[in-house]
Amino acid sequence: MWVWGVTVTGLVVAIDGPSGSGKSSVSRGVAKALGFRYLDTGAMYRAVTWWMLKHGVDVDSPEAVAARAAEPVLSIGTGPEAPTVRVDGEDVAGPIRGAEVTAAVSAVSAVPEVRSRLVAEQRSIIGAGDIVVEGRDIGTVVAPDARLKVFLTASAEARAARRAAELSGTTVEAQRAAMARRDALDSTRKAAPLAKAADAVELDTTELTLDEVIAEVLRLVKERT
Repeated sequence: MWVWGVTVTGLVVAIDGPSGSGKSSVSRGVAKALGFRYLDTGAMYRAVTWWMLKHGVDVDSPEAVAARAAEPVLSIGTGPEAPTVRVDGEDVAGPIRGAEVTAAVSAVSAVPEVRSRLVAEQRSIIGAGDIVVEGRDIGTVVAPDARLKVFLTASAEARAARRAAELSGTTVEAQRAAMARRDALDSTRKAAPLAKAADAVELDTTELTLDEVIAEVLRLVKERT
């Protein structure tokens, strides 16, 4: 792929950050611009969480989740236009975004057996590169050798407003509280906590449009290549 006269191949772009910082929209936009694959690692944790809830597993019991962590069969599509998520052959791209899964995903994600299993699968999907990967531990754990690492941030108000606009039946205040809870859980868990890699470029998206953020990441791609 050519970006401003530069040939880009074998590149892994790692994009981390908390909920509402713009990871998904930015990552998909960058992947489309580069002609790269796209991997939403958060969808994988949500898919496992959905499976646990469906099978009556106590998601607040790390031991119960760990005992069944190997059972869900995941199939993750990497097309940025319409990434697919299947569990045991069932399309769950919609259900995994529901409130029940959102409330439970941090607890399931904190279980080491879940993380070790999914990190191995994520690394397999990443393979030789040509991919944009988003999550919370991509630059620190999943792909620490990624040539470009970006850590997206935004104000709590902006993040809550974005999420409230995406969901029906909620408010900015409710989303701010939910995000604060999840940020605390994700940042303090023992297994691969949400953190900015030492060599990541931090980008505050609060006052930027989606196109502006995508353009800045593409500028960084050119810089790294």
